[in-house]
Amino acid sequence: MGIRDKVQSKVAKAFNNKLSDAVYPFTGSYVTEGDYDPVTEQSNQVTHTYTGRGVLGKYDVKRIDGVNILTGDIKITALQNEVSEPPKVDHIITTTDLVTHISQSYKVINVGSDPAEATYSVQLRRA
Repeated sequence: MGIRDKVQSKVAKAFNNKLSDAVYPFTGSYVTEGDYDPVTEQSNQVTHTYTGRGVLGKYDVKRIDGVNILTGDIKITALQNEVSEPPKVDHIITTTDLVTHISQSYKVINVGSDPAEATYSVQLRRA
């Protein structure tokens, strides 16, 4: 078992036990161009969706610089092996709002990964 497998196993265990109250499911989506119709000279749009779960958190006030990280931005940490497709910049992620606990859509601003490539760290901003 490599380091990536160990990290994913331990984080998944924490998601299911100690962190279970802080773990939220999410749905990601993005739109691509579909089939091109040469008669109408238009193509339809296709919406792709993916799912996962992760721990939502706010950024520390010291990290909010008003340029790269804005007030209200949140971060979701998700296991890569539990996300059905990698999140990318400009995708829309819908998950639970930390304050109101209702469904909220966020735009992906930045995506990072840990050195073992076991988790994604995704910066989200209200869409």
